[in-house]
Amino acid sequence: MKKIFFITSLFLLTIFTSFAQTESSKEENRDSLKVKRFSIGLKLGIPNLASGSAELTLPILNNHFAPYIDYSKIPLNFDSVETTIAYTEFGINYYFNKKANGFFIGVGKGSLSTDVTFTNLLFPSGLQSLIGSGSTELNLDTTNFKLGVKTAGTIFFRFELGYGVGKIPDSLNFIASLNGISESFTESIPPIPGLGTSGILIGNIGFGFAF
Repeated sequence: MKKIFFITSLFLLTIFTSFAQTESSKEENRDSLKVKRFSIGLKLGIPNLASGSAELTLPILNNHFAPYIDYSKIPLNFDSVETTIAYTEFGINYYFNKKANGFFIGVGKGSLSTDVTFTNLLFPSGLQSLIGSGSTELNLDTTNFKLGVKTAGTIFFRFELGYGVGKIPDSLNFIASLNGISESFTESIPPIPGLGTSGILIGNIGFGFAF
């Protein structure tokens, strides 16, 4: 699955690169001095699922640096597991040209906070077992490294691919109660998109407006 994702991502990156270079050349021909400093848009992918995004190109150091922030909060349910995933990322992108578009590399901090409810827990009660639910939290912090490309123009498209390095637990340990019965549980981490054993895979396609 990961191989398919990487092959698809590299293919999309190639297409976006060609498109970005073409659009960047057109934009430079129209106005060689103007730099669009503020961008807002939407990103679709992993682990953010769907997030709002904002970026500000700094008017110093030849317009190479652009701080950014992304945020999303989306419910996501699996078999016998209900979750609400909130993802926040902030950092800075470095654009290789002086127009705040085209190829860039980025580094940032990601925070994934998940409220997890397991709905099929067994509570021992005498000679029988009762089925109930229990909730806990999964909080992950990562250091993210990304490579991307962004097209020029008022309406832009972007593509990012990277990896977030962090400590990922093997399981969730928590205590749940039902009808006065308290029990300790150890459950597997829900299959959150992009989540691996040593970090989080990052991949998204975005679009928006630049001013």
